[in-house]
Amino acid sequence: MNALELINTGSNKLRQKKIFTSRLDAEILLSKILNKKREEILINLDQKICKNNVLKYKKLIQRRSLNEPVAYILKEKEFWSKNFFVSSDTLIPRPETELMVEKLVKIFKGNKISILDIGTGCGCILISLLSELNNSKGVGIDISKKAITVAKKNAKKHRMIDNTAFFNKSLDSEFNRKFDLIVSNPPYIKSKDLKNLSDDIKKYEPMLALDGGNDGLDLIKKVIYKARNILKFKGMLALEIGNEQYKKVSKILTTNNFRIEHLIYDYKENVRCIISTYLKK
Repeated sequence: MNALELINTGSNKLRQKKIFTSRLDAEILLSKILNKKREEILINLDQKICKNNVLKYKKLIQRRSLNEPVAYILKEKEFWSKNFFVSSDTLIPRPETELMVEKLVKIFKGNKISILDIGTGCGCILISLLSELNNSKGVGIDISKKAITVAKKNAKKHRMIDNTAFFNKSLDSEFNRKFDLIVSNPPYIKSKDLKNLSDDIKKYEPMLALDGGNDGLDLIKKVIYKARNILKFKGMLALEIGNEQYKKVSKILTTNNFRIEHLIYDYKENVRCIISTYLKK
């Protein structure tokens, strides 16, 4: 069997399972098996694939046909032009989150700052920020021990061990220092809406990182309340939020002495991130 025939077979199986990115996924999974760039395969579609690789490929296609995300199958996801190791213990990094990183890099470029990343997951936000903000340092925390293991692995991979520290701890823990910037992409989906998520999210991504409680704001409120105690005066809080949460979150922020500085919209024109400054000494 050659590459084209194999891709067609894989793509057809995924299409039958109503996976919209069937062709792309089929190509990416073959590039994983052959350990070649997708582009290399596409310019040599008549290359013969050995029986062993055909079997390996069919196993990956089977996993994808059950809605397992490609990122978990590959155990990696690109974010901020870097490949991050991911597992089912961490959320898969989203392109919209890069918009928050981009804005924060512009705000703090050239400054030496301390960063706290709450609910760090695979560590992609903190590591990406520190890769741009030379001489700055950061701490990532997560209540998932396994997520912290993944984040540490990524810090090592991207040579950020000296700039970062990752801890398995909750927001209720004591912090013996204050930060210039707190970033967080907390769970913000209403508990009752979790059942409406697509199967690739609902069946595979960690519920701990998705469930935001009855109104979707439980963890967002906790982050805001905690930030008051551990942000420096005029320190910044960058919060990723869900659709239609902007007004409620803004009100909570202003009530707690934060001044909203920037709104970041996602690719569907929803407010995806609020960056605010803490004004109370």
